[in-house]
Amino acid sequence: MIKDIQNSRHYHWGNLCDGWHLLDSPTLSVIRERMPPGTSETLHYHRQAQQFFFILRGVATFEVEGEIVEVGEGQGFHVLPKRKHRILNNADKALEFIVISEPKSHGDRVDL
Repeated sequence: MIKDIQNSRHYHWGNLCDGWHLLDSPTLSVIRERMPPGTSETLHYHRQAQQFFFILRGVATFEVEGEIVEVGEGQGFHVLPKRKHRILNNADKALEFIVISEPKSHGDRVDL
């Protein structure tokens, strides 16, 4: 089945951020997300899930264990389980990315 934002379950998170579940299974999650300029996620970690973020549009700023990393369009970033992290959009345009979690991260997240 072809999946896109038109036929995937949508949800809101954070401050005006959007997500679409392209794949949601117990062992794998693929989500397309959009963050408006100036938005950020809460610092957190996952007990078991590893995550891979692939940037489609914009520049993502990641905070991981106190280190700041900028990731641009066409680049990816891997976050291992138990690593404190968050994503921020410090740019002046929307940030769009795919986040792949294995196993799925919902129910595995610990907010700090």
